[in-house]
Amino acid sequence: MTRSIRWLLIGLAVLLFGAASASAQETPAAPQAASAAPGVAGPAAIVQKFGGKQSYDETEAVIIELAASGEEAAARALRALRDGDLYWRKGDGAVFIGTRQGDDYALSDPMTGEPAGTVPRGEMEKVRIKNSIRNAVTTALGSLTLRADNPAQRMRAADTLFSEADPEMIASLGEAIAAEEDTAVRARMQEALASATLVSDLPASEKAEAAKILAARGDRESLAMLTRFAGSTDDPVAKKAAEAAIVAIQSNIAFWNQMQNVWYGLSLGSVLLLAAIGLAITFGVMGVINMAHGEMVMIGAYTTYVVQEFIRSNVPGLFEFSLLIALPLAFLASGAVGLVMERGLIRFLYGRPLETLLATFGVSLILQQAVRTIFGPSNREVGNPDFMSGAFDLGLMSVNWNRLWIIVFALVVFLALLAVLNKTPLGLQMRAVTQNRKMAAAMGIRTPWVDAMTFALGSGIAGIAGVALSQIDNVSPNLGQGYIIDSFMVVVFGGVGNLWGTLVGAMSLGIVNKFLEPYAGAVLGKIVVLVLIILFIQKRPRGLFAQKGRFVDA
Repeated sequence: MTRSIRWLLIGLAVLLFGAASASAQETPAAPQAASAAPGVAGPAAIVQKFGGKQSYDETEAVIIELAASGEEAAARALRALRDGDLYWRKGDGAVFIGTRQGDDYALSDPMTGEPAGTVPRGEMEKVRIKNSIRNAVTTALGSLTLRADNPAQRMRAADTLFSEADPEMIASLGEAIAAEEDTAVRARMQEALASATLVSDLPASEKAEAAKILAARGDRESLAMLTRFAGSTDDPVAKKAAEAAIVAIQSNIAFWNQMQNVWYGLSLGSVLLLAAIGLAITFGVMGVINMAHGEMVMIGAYTTYVVQEFIRSNVPGLFEFSLLIALPLAFLASGAVGLVMERGLIRFLYGRPLETLLATFGVSLILQQAVRTIFGPSNREVGNPDFMSGAFDLGLMSVNWNRLWIIVFALVVFLALLAVLNKTPLGLQMRAVTQNRKMAAAMGIRTPWVDAMTFALGSGIAGIAGVALSQIDNVSPNLGQGYIIDSFMVVVFGGVGNLWGTLVGAMSLGIVNKFLEPYAGAVLGKIVVLVLIILFIQKRPRGLFAQKGRFVDA
C-alpha cells in the first residue's frame, strides 16, 4: 500500500505542475435606448404624472398620491424631485431621473434606477419645484417608507435611509421611532437616525452617541461612514468616539472575514468529500489508483444535464424535482461505466500500481473525448431549482443556498455510505477484504466480485457527486480534472479506506486551501498543500486514520 501511495504522489505532482488555468472575459452590454415603458401601472404610473407643464399645486397633488400608495420604490423618484434631478421628455412627457453629462443628460428609470440611455439637453424639461414642494417631498418620504403597515417594508425603508444618511429625514425618523412597536425595526431606524446625525449640524455629543450606535451595528458601511466623519470633524469628543467605533468595527469585520473563510472552506470541503468519498473505498479495498475517477464525476454531471433537458422539453412542471430524478440515474450511469472498467481492464492490473495509473489515465482521456464528441466541447447549462437559488446573510457572512444544500447532501451521502459499509453484507465483505484479502477468500468471500461491486459503488458515488457539482461548476468535459488531484490528496491525508479520515481530510484541506488562496493564489496554494501532505506522509505513511489488518499493514 505504501508503494501505491508513492506512485500516487508522483502522479499528483505531474498533474498539478502541468495544470493550466484559463479565465473567461465578459463583454459589457450596450446601453439601452431611452424610452418610456408602455402600460405602466401603480406607483410607476403615478410618477409619470410629473410629466408635462403643470402648476406647483398639481405637482404637490402627485406627491401626496405617491405617499398614499405606500410603495417604497417611489422614494427614488421623490428624492430626485427634491434634488432637482427629475425631468420629463418634451416629445411624450415620459419622466426620468437625469444627470448632466456635457451637453446631454444621462437618463435612468425613476423607479428602478436602471440606465435609460442619453439624450440632448434640449429634449428634456426639469420638473419645477420650490421650497414648499421640497417640504412636501420630505413629509411624503417619511410617511411613504417609515409608516408602512408591513414591518418588512419598514425595515427595508430604514435600511435605505441608513445608506442615504439624509439629515432632512431626522425629524421623520424621530417620529417613526417613537411610534414603532417592533424592536428590530426600531433598532434599524435608530441606526438610520445615527447615520443622518453624523452628517447633520447637531451637537457633537449627539454625534458621539451616533458613533456608538454605528459601532454596535459593526458592518463595512458603518465603517465607511465613521471613517469619513472622523476625517472631517474637528470636535475632539466626537472624533474620539468615532475612532473608538472604527477600531471596534474593524475587529468585528476581521472576525467575520475569518468566519467567511471557514464557511468557504467547509463549502469546498463538502465538494471534496463528495468527489473523494467514492475514491476512498475504491483505493482502500483494491489499492487501485484510478485516474479516471474525475470522469465518473463528469458522467454524473452530464447525466443531470440530460435529465434537465428532457424535463424542459417534455414535462417542465417537474423541473424542481430534476435533481432528485437525476441522482439515481447518475449513480447507475457512473456505476455501470466503473463496472465495465473494472471487469474489462483493472482486474488484470492488480498489484501493478504504475500500469494501473497509466491505464486509468488513458481511460480518462477516452471518456473526455467521448463526451466532447457527443455533447461538444463547450460548457452545458444546468439550472438551479428554486430552493437552491439565492443567498442569505448571517452576520457579515453571505451564505449561498446551493452551497448550504451541498454541504447537507455531502453529509447525507457520507452517513448513507457509512451505513452500507457497517450494516449490509456487502459492506461486511468489503471490510473483510480490506483488512485481509487472503483470509477473506479462504472464508468463502468472492474477492473478485467484491472488487467489482466496490469499484462500481465508488464510481456510482462519484456520479452522485457530479449531480451536486453541476449546481456550482461548469458542466464540461474537463469537469472531473479539477477535482481528481484534491480527491487523492484527501484520501491519502485522511487515511486510505477510512471514511472518517476522508471526512476530516476533506474539511481540513478545504479550510486550509481557502485560507491560503488570498495570499498564495489558487494554483500555488494547491502546490503548498501538496508539499505539506508529502511531508506529513513521511511521518504518517498511512494518513490520519490508518486502517488496521494484516493486508493493509503488509
